[in-house]
Amino acid sequence: MSMWNPWRGCHRHSEGCRYCYIHKGDKRKGIDTGQVVRTEKFYAPVEKTKSGIYKMKPGQTVYLCFSSDFLVEDADPWRKECWEMMRERQDLQFLFLTKRIERFAACMPADWGDGYENVTVGCTVENQEMADYRLAIFQELPLKHKNIICQPLIEAIDIRKYLDGVELTVVGGESDKNARPLSYEWVLSIRQQCISQNCAFEFRQCGTHFIKDGKQYMLKVKDLGSQARKANINWKG
Repeated sequence: MSMWNPWRGCHRHSEGCRYCYIHKGDKRKGIDTGQVVRTEKFYAPVEKTKSGIYKMKPGQTVYLCFSSDFLVEDADPWRKECWEMMRERQDLQFLFLTKRIERFAACMPADWGDGYENVTVGCTVENQEMADYRLAIFQELPLKHKNIICQPLIEAIDIRKYLDGVELTVVGGESDKNARPLSYEWVLSIRQQCISQNCAFEFRQCGTHFIKDGKQYMLKVKDLGSQARKANINWKG
């Protein structure tokens, strides 16, 4: 696994962004998140050693733009080069998430066709309104690999009609002292929806405020992932 952040910075786009980890982390560092800038690692996938070997080893998944949104408007002048690097590195599998799926068609490279085999796109939704808006667009896009990311999930949602062709659905709660609570019932509901449509399911993390069996718990951020794994409800499809 590798990380590739060709730029950093973003803008809040919907309710799911209220307690965004990028903004919180930047605030602690005194960085203006609203300023989207290229990073020193812009060309990371194609950087080579003195002997001409790619520094980023083949055969791994590259998590792309996890310090921003790959489709953020500010990065329009730079995205073409990123597509070119992904095309060059067919030996890597690139994965990016976006809350701006409505921009995807306008941001596709000219040779996209039915999609690049080595690119997976995750469409992020947080409530029913965004699920219905974004996933209706998502299901019509030419993509080889599609994931749905329900994180942070802030209410119960029904996504059954959008699961055709989706390889994985991920669910997770919000991490912040003021976070909106995550109900375990919502998680189990999405799991059952995925099973009914033969889509893999992963419970990625609990919320800071987590409701189970009618009781609300406050969890430490460091425990959100491990507590979700203890539930042992992931389903491979």
